[in-house]
Amino acid sequence: MTKKTMSKEEYLTKVSEIDTTTDKPKELENTDFFTVAKERRSVRQYDPTHKMDRSEIREILEAAILAPSSSNLQPWRFLVIEDQAAKEELLPIANNQRQIVDASVVIAVLGDKQAYKNADRIYTQIAERGNMTPEVKDMYVNSILDNYGSAPEDRLSRIAMIDGGLVSMQLMLAAKAKGYDTVPMGGYDADQFVNAFNVPDNLEPVMLISLGKGAKAGFEKTRLPLEDVLEWNKY
Repeated sequence: MTKKTMSKEEYLTKVSEIDTTTDKPKELENTDFFTVAKERRSVRQYDPTHKMDRSEIREILEAAILAPSSSNLQPWRFLVIEDQAAKEELLPIANNQRQIVDASVVIAVLGDKQAYKNADRIYTQIAERGNMTPEVKDMYVNSILDNYGSAPEDRLSRIAMIDGGLVSMQLMLAAKAKGYDTVPMGGYDADQFVNAFNVPDNLEPVMLISLGKGAKAGFEKTRLPLEDVLEWNKY
């Protein structure tokens, strides 16, 4: 195997050059979960003329935020970048990946490391629905404020990243069920992004997701056999 390597930008953009797929993304007649999960692909080429209504974006995000999270604290936050000038500003920060500017929107998924401060608001709603007594609610909230409030920064960051990954996958599946395509991106300069888009200090970038009407289906999935990644009970 050759030892030749590529720059980060070449690595991230080369896929568009070598993708010989000519098919457009499949229009799903059946949107049951297993079909959506099977047919979702990482799509990097989009119809730049297609515009999404905010109502469509909101519908996808409403489905996404049904994802589970640590202690139900829902630390995900979304910055939806729909303005073309803003996408152009993001382009070099994301190593000039064309899907940044061609997709209808780019959704920055962020994790709030101080999400535990919403515990009382969240658990009050649970108590008001009759799912726990006010006394139990208070104990839950006090425990969350104590445990999360005293946790080191790296633990809060890890929780936010894990929960951000959960909501991101749900977002991408919801988008596919609605006839849209996505690609998750970690190939961007997070520090530059934070500075350019005025991201508050308590929010940590998880990933960028391009969302829009795919022009090409993208690569067929290639996965290791289940047997290579599965063990039962113990290693």
